[in-house]
Amino acid sequence: MTFHLPNLDYRKDALSPIMSEETLDLHHGKHHQTYINKLNDFIKDTDMLNMPLEDIIVKSSKETTMSGIFNNASQHWNHNLFWKCMKPNGGGKIPPKLEGLIKNKFGNVEKFRQEFINAGITQFGSGWCWLSINNGELEISKTPNAESPVMNNIKPILGCDVWEHSYYLDYKNKRPEYLEKFFDKLINWEFVESNI
Repeated sequence: MTFHLPNLDYRKDALSPIMSEETLDLHHGKHHQTYINKLNDFIKDTDMLNMPLEDIIVKSSKETTMSGIFNNASQHWNHNLFWKCMKPNGGGKIPPKLEGLIKNKFGNVEKFRQEFINAGITQFGSGWCWLSINNGELEISKTPNAESPVMNNIKPILGCDVWEHSYYLDYKNKRPEYLEKFFDKLINWEFVESNI
């Protein structure tokens, strides 16, 4: 299987001004494409060529000699989710089923918002913050670099990229502002709920 860059569900200027067309063009068209190109090169003569992406991630995460495969496979998966987690005029009211699960786990939506944003703020260096389902319960986490809950067979339903290339053109060093606007103005809650 050769992996390909997914099409976005929106135009590259559709998330502006929260995420600029320039940022989206560089992030999707350059960074994500590079991960895919490298992944395809790494696996072209291996038994991984016919494996599902998640299986490649789990297998390569356990072998230090496969770090190149892991980093590019995991970043491909992470970004596939990230693009789907956003939409023009996103944010706003969370659908009832997901809202109920959030209230059961975190008490209220505002506490959930604070914990999710704080996970992104406190991720030192490059990485991700996540909302996942682990053993039937919601869980917020953060991971460095290309890592994700997928490597531990946990299912992320929402991911936010906190690598600098995802926000630096628009927010410079203001990662908290980027995370707040991502949460309040970009998240496609209907998509997130569909992953439950």
